[in-house]
Amino acid sequence: MTTTDVRNPAATGRPPAADLATWRAARDELLAREKAHTHEGDAIAAARRRLPMVEIDGATEVVGAAGPVPFRDLFQGRNELIVYKHMWHDGAPFQGQCEGCTVSAWQQRDAVYLNARGVSFAILTEGPWEEVPPYLEFMGYTQPWYSVRGVDAPIGGEMGHFTVFLRDGDRVFLTYDTTGRGTEAPDASFALLDMTPYGRGEAWQDNPDGWPEGQRACWYWRSDASGEPTWETSRPVPQWTRPGATPVTELGRHEHHQ
Repeated sequence: MTTTDVRNPAATGRPPAADLATWRAARDELLAREKAHTHEGDAIAAARRRLPMVEIDGATEVVGAAGPVPFRDLFQGRNELIVYKHMWHDGAPFQGQCEGCTVSAWQQRDAVYLNARGVSFAILTEGPWEEVPPYLEFMGYTQPWYSVRGVDAPIGGEMGHFTVFLRDGDRVFLTYDTTGRGTEAPDASFALLDMTPYGRGEAWQDNPDGWPEGQRACWYWRSDASGEPTWETSRPVPQWTRPGATPVTELGRHEHHQ
């Protein structure tokens, strides 16, 4: 796979050049805004910790590598659990699986720092379990995955969410849930792109005059083998680096998924 810069194929706009003192003054002005943003984020997190919680049935069975297990087992003896809910297209080849969920799952491959704070992590999918292990092997995922096919919310239900649970002995409680742009916080690539001059390279951005024209949101979900953003003959971006990745002649996704 090449390293084509799909954000900026023909950039003409550039930040204004200045001496270091001028840059520092502008940077300090922006830093004051960044600190205010951080403090507001702290206040929102404090409010999040004060949300009420809802008791759920911790004995609800989900299916993983060891077969059916009660949901409370996903805590692995810890008191807190974060799950990501991964969409699934039944019967689709690897390149046909959800590109947006790939963004989130790919960036949550190591929970060592969560575990160190008493938090477990797992990925839930609406797909049938028999289809999941080959996909995990291809992608190189090592986090625990479970099928929640036929399981109601908040354990199952709508996919594309980060959901948080708390355990008190055998009792299990729902404490938080987010989707849409709320899932960006755990995806470090977004925050890093936001630090760069051209950002995410998306049309919705507020850019200076002369900046490269942005593309639609989520253009980075899929690329072809050369790294160019495409759709019909492509696969989610991380898949091109996997051993055994082959050219794509069609998307391969079924018309509907269950």
